[in-house]
Amino acid sequence: MMNLSTLHTALHQGHALKVISGLNNFDHDRVAMVVRAADRGGATFVDIAADADLVRMAKQLTHLPVCVSAVEPEQFVVAVEAGADLIEIGNFDSFYAQGRRFEAEEVLALTHATRQLLPTILLSVTVPHILPLDQQVQLAEELVKAGANIIQTEGGTSSQPTHPGTLGLIEKAAPTLAAASEISRAVSVPVLCASGLSSVTVPMAIAAGAAGVGVGSAINKLQSEVEMIAVVRSLMDALVTVNRTAVIV
Repeated sequence: MMNLSTLHTALHQGHALKVISGLNNFDHDRVAMVVRAADRGGATFVDIAADADLVRMAKQLTHLPVCVSAVEPEQFVVAVEAGADLIEIGNFDSFYAQGRRFEAEEVLALTHATRQLLPTILLSVTVPHILPLDQQVQLAEELVKAGANIIQTEGGTSSQPTHPGTLGLIEKAAPTLAAASEISRAVSVPVLCASGLSSVTVPMAIAAGAAGVGVGSAINKLQSEVEMIAVVRSLMDALVTVNRTAVIV
C-alpha cells in the first residue's frame, strides 16, 4: 500500500478530488477508463467497488491512492488484501433507486463492524442524505467516535433542479453543500463533499468547509476517456482556485 501523505496534504489544503467509478460498477473496461482519467487529469485519489480484481487492475494503472466502497464490511478485507489503500462505507446513492435506505443505526453498526475487522486502515464513512440535517450532524459525530477518519456527504439524488444552466447546477448541489457546511463545523476530521457536484459547485463545497470533493456521475456519464480527463482537469482547476484559509472561520 502506498504512502498516503499526498492525500492528507490535499485534504489539509482543501484541494482533494476523489473520482468515483461507482460501488456497483464492475465493468473492468469502464472502471479502467475512469481510473486512467483520474490519473491523467490530476485527481488526488480514486474510488472503486470493493472487488479484488478491480483493485489489482487499478493498482497497475495508477499510483494514486485507491479507495474501495462497499456496504458489507467483509468485502473490505479482501479488497485491502488486494492492495486497497483506504476504504469507504457509502456510495449509498446507488441503492436509493431500489428503495434501499440506510438509517443512522445501520451506518454506525457498519462502522463498528468494519473497525473490528480493519482497526488501522484509513476509513471514510458517508452520512446518508435521507436523514434530516441535524441527524446527519449527530451521526457524523458518532461516526468519528467510532473510528471514521473522513466523513463524506451526499445529496445529489435528492435534489430536483428547476432551472437550467448554472442555477440548476447550484440547486442540484445544495443538499450536499448544506451537509458539508453543517458537518464540517461539528467534527474535527476532514469532510468530503460528494454527489451532484460540478466544476461550478466544487469551489462552493470548499467554501462551505469541505476538505475535498468526490465526483462520479459527471465523469462516468461520458463515453470518451479524453472527455473524462478534461472534466477531471476542469474540476481540479476549480478546486485550486479556492483559498481555503480565506473561507474557513
